[in-house]
Amino acid sequence: MNQIELFTQVNIPPMPFAIDFSTSIVSLGSCFSDEIGSLLQASGFNVDQNAFGTLYNPASIAAALRRIIYDVEIGANDLVHHEGLWHSWHHHGSFSRPTLEECLAACNSRLHEAHESLKQASLLLLTFGTAWTYSLKSDARGEEQALSRQPVANCHKVHPDRFVRSRMTVDDIVGLWRPLLHELHACFPTLNVLFTVSPIRHLGDGAHDNQLSKSTLLLAVDQLVEALPSSAPRRRKDAKEQPSAQGVTAYFPAYELLLDELRDYRFYDADMAHPSPLAVEIVWERFQSATMTPAVRNQAHLNRKRHKRALHVSLHY
Repeated sequence: MNQIELFTQVNIPPMPFAIDFSTSIVSLGSCFSDEIGSLLQASGFNVDQNAFGTLYNPASIAAALRRIIYDVEIGANDLVHHEGLWHSWHHHGSFSRPTLEECLAACNSRLHEAHESLKQASLLLLTFGTAWTYSLKSDARGEEQALSRQPVANCHKVHPDRFVRSRMTVDDIVGLWRPLLHELHACFPTLNVLFTVSPIRHLGDGAHDNQLSKSTLLLAVDQLVEALPSSAPRRRKDAKEQPSAQGVTAYFPAYELLLDELRDYRFYDADMAHPSPLAVEIVWERFQSATMTPAVRNQAHLNRKRHKRALHVSLHY
């Protein structure tokens, strides 16, 4: 008798590279990259995590990555003053400050750190969250014309009338990212790039628009991985990491794990949009299996246990 299958298993082959504790990692993108980045850090890996804060759309992530590659500072024209704080159109609200000088210092000091991290990195983890974007309208004097050509990373609760909402197409994303990835590999030839599409549902866009958005991202990432080097010999399990002659580009199916394999509301948090802690743990386990040897996974588990113990505060002294 055939065994009854109660769920669809997502087959995840080993990635074309492996990571260990000598691997320097830079992560950039949506809050799902925060989840994986935090787990990597807690497990003993060297991770530079979201130097611009949480970013969602491919255009804003591309703009941030280009600044990191070339160490291009944020200037006063990139800021807006709203409700008592200075905000960067390119950054998450965690970089907002009471004065212009403090905001620029926060943004640019973190930018310089990320630039140095990228020079040492062997893996860049990129997570796209949504294809929907908000772009600044130019005002009557045209003062925002330069920024109006690209989406902002965060609206910072500025009035919606200041923005144009639109959805990037597959061609938009591929046309933006293909040359950027070529530039990236020209600057850092041995850097591996791992794309993910965030399984977090952007229900504020509406259920249908969220699905259109995620489909756009999946198709775009597939074209990027197909168009760029996507295979390399696996290193021996007992060997130290050796940089390949050329960095490769790959995809990890975090979105498919949530939507196809887990596929149940018990794997979502109370907001019905973010993965639950259990779902994050399952994705994390699959990520480890795809990118780490058993020995590295075992050590990562021990490191994370130590990290949890270090965070524990005794109630009795």
